[in-house]
Amino acid sequence: MSAEKPIYVTRPSLAPLSRYVAHLADIWETGVLTHNGPKVQQLERAIDQLLGVDKTVAVTNGTIAMQMALRALDVTEGEVITTPFSWVATCSSILWERCTPVFVDVDPTTFNIDPDLIEAAITKKTRAILAVHSFSCPCDVERIAVIAKDHDLRVVYDGAHAFGVQLGGRSLLDWGDVSTASFHATKIFNTGEGGAVFAGGALKERLRSLRFFGFDKEKAIIDVGCNGKMTELHAALGLANLPDFPAVLRHRRAIFVEYQARLGDSVGYQGFDPDSYNYGYMPVLFASETALIAALMRLEANGVFARRYFYPSLNEVAVLGERVPCPVSEDLSRRILCLPSFTDLSLETVARIAKLVLG
Repeated sequence: MSAEKPIYVTRPSLAPLSRYVAHLADIWETGVLTHNGPKVQQLERAIDQLLGVDKTVAVTNGTIAMQMALRALDVTEGEVITTPFSWVATCSSILWERCTPVFVDVDPTTFNIDPDLIEAAITKKTRAILAVHSFSCPCDVERIAVIAKDHDLRVVYDGAHAFGVQLGGRSLLDWGDVSTASFHATKIFNTGEGGAVFAGGALKERLRSLRFFGFDKEKAIIDVGCNGKMTELHAALGLANLPDFPAVLRHRRAIFVEYQARLGDSVGYQGFDPDSYNYGYMPVLFASETALIAALMRLEANGVFARRYFYPSLNEVAVLGERVPCPVSEDLSRRILCLPSFTDLSLETVARIAKLVLG
């Protein structure tokens, strides 16, 4: 397949430049660039309205969001049960907060942490469960809630991929003690760099304090915080992009449908409810790692750059802790490939990429 320029696994969804510039003009008028400025507050309200919550605390990125979530829940020591099938930030956030990640294998259908295996991993040192909605497929949140209640554990959801997903008429980011999201450029909704923490009541107020060095509204230092503030420039990009989010969702779903129609049963797919998924990624599962590498080489030879999410399985990364066997995650990580999917990718191009995958 010839192409004038390379096709990467994703490209950021960007609003018309004129819309962003209009927000920048407001910023130039106020002279406010950071420190919980008017654009950040406006973005938080807009996200709350879109998701039907009153929980949004905008922060610097999705990684600091997870660190703040653990700190706000006072999970600052002990063990945190988590998944090995994720981006490294899920685990490094736990380690950064001086806790110990305990890997539990994943379900081969949903790719999410397997609830059947969680209780066996609980010890007297366990403080929390940090689960990931893999590629936006919801975890079994109800079962995890029961397990957490029975063992007096906190629950944090890494919803880096989960923006806009509904579960039973409720935002997926409304589950757990705290949920987090990433608004990185690769995500289905982006602010360039950025993220959010979702919590209600006193916990929300503590998170707002933590993102600004532990100050309260009266400027008294009441907590040990960090600099987790989102800038006005990033919030402005989010405000410019947010009106297009429904159209972005529709096109990502159309891309998935086209790939599936072209690839058929030659590859495997994640199991998910079509009404609780945002199609932000296009993961496909090959019969073997050898078949995956062959397809990857064909794609790259034709200027198409897919990506191996998530490889390797985190339980196999030496710097993240003692290796424990997680055979399902290890197998998935060797056989899964994310194909290109982004807002201005045409369905005709999708068809050509699928042809290369088939060989």
